[in-house]
Amino acid sequence: MAWSYARRRQRVLIVSSHPLFGQGLRSLLQERVAPTAEVVGLAATTDEAAKALKALAPDIVIVDYDDQAVNREEFLAYFVESAGPMRVVLVSLKETGPAVVYDRRTLAVSQVEEWLGGITAMAYPSHEAPKAAAGRANRRHLVIVGVLIVVVTVVVSLLLDQIGLLPVAASAQAGVIDRLFNLHFKVISFLFALVVVFLLYSVVVFRRKPGDTEDGDHFEGHTGLEIAWTILPLATVLYFAYLGAQALADTRKVDPQAMVVNVTAVQWSWSYDYPDYGVTSTSLNLPVNKQVLLKLTSTDVIHSFWVPEFRVKQDALPGKDLVKELRLTPTVLGAYKVRCAELCGRQHAYMESPVVVMNQADFDAWIAKESVVSDNPVERGKKWAAQFGCDACHSIDGTLKVGPSWKGLYGKQETLADGTTATADDAYLRESIVAPNAKVVQGFAAGVMPPDFGQRMTEEQITDVIEYIKSLK
Repeated sequence: MAWSYARRRQRVLIVSSHPLFGQGLRSLLQERVAPTAEVVGLAATTDEAAKALKALAPDIVIVDYDDQAVNREEFLAYFVESAGPMRVVLVSLKETGPAVVYDRRTLAVSQVEEWLGGITAMAYPSHEAPKAAAGRANRRHLVIVGVLIVVVTVVVSLLLDQIGLLPVAASAQAGVIDRLFNLHFKVISFLFALVVVFLLYSVVVFRRKPGDTEDGDHFEGHTGLEIAWTILPLATVLYFAYLGAQALADTRKVDPQAMVVNVTAVQWSWSYDYPDYGVTSTSLNLPVNKQVLLKLTSTDVIHSFWVPEFRVKQDALPGKDLVKELRLTPTVLGAYKVRCAELCGRQHAYMESPVVVMNQADFDAWIAKESVVSDNPVERGKKWAAQFGCDACHSIDGTLKVGPSWKGLYGKQETLADGTTATADDAYLRESIVAPNAKVVQGFAAGVMPPDFGQRMTEEQITDVIEYIKSLK
């Protein structure tokens, strides 16, 4: 199929006080781009050029760069302020002189030879126009890049699925959150492919060829593309915000039959109180497929309750009036682990406790067992020590932790921080529990042990703990 293009003739104004420059350039243009270029005027001074710009409305203005009679600064200033989609070319006949195009639409700079080639508009009777060919080439590149982006997105998404970025989902809330996570992973895969494919394709296909020293093509802005890359990310963010709000609502759905567990965090242990059963434990035991309402508080600093397999987490704040709530419904039988997700001191990394999800019959049996109170004060003291987190700071095998070891402590002469000594008898141990900063053992820091154990523990519990310490000979 034959193609034919018609373009109106380019009106050219030449500005130079040298007649040979104007005549030679007129001949060059007529020989090179005729019949598409028409010299409509010659101006010898800046004032003549300004008048010609207004009267003749040329498409192209060619200025003699070496002509001292033409004030280029004044001319360009007038040119920038004037209206119309014209271009100005500054041409030098010297070997080292500039040949620069000033485009009024963008004030962009390109080589004059490229510009002259760009305004050449001949008839193409039997072959495709360069612009059409370039358009098809660009579309071909976009199709190739689009296919590569899809392929890389799928491959990266499958790899992320195979890696297993998330632990096993063991709660009803985990399913809601995982759906949101997986959608994020797919979007991340797409964005990774979008950046990497465009980058590598450009580096490989559009790299500078050996020996090519020319400037690259000038590209102007693309309004549609700019609108797209503003609106689409904004819409994506808003959509994910909606999904996040919906997921939050789903994870906080209230079951009126939920079992309540009071969770107390202390440096550096967890304690769980089951008020409906009168049981306190250092491990969190939960019946499967039953919603649990955790009421969290802290006795010292901010902690954060987190079981990765349950996905949800919540801070535990110090203060009786700052009780935080967290709802979860275990769905998979097994043993898990509570971790503190808030940096809370030197033993933060070891602030863990077991979580056991069991069937209802096993849970009932565990409650019955824990409800039995031993007649042995040593056994009770061991239980209270674990419940109140004493073993987080005091060992029973001689190992030094944050506080002195309890092994062989009773009856021992302790050297205090002020250089005095004290015997670790019943009175000393009781004072160390209710007023831990009254006598600080040498080599250990003051103010580490919470000062409120006297309010949190009953007299019977304190006595039982002392009996337990006595037994550790």
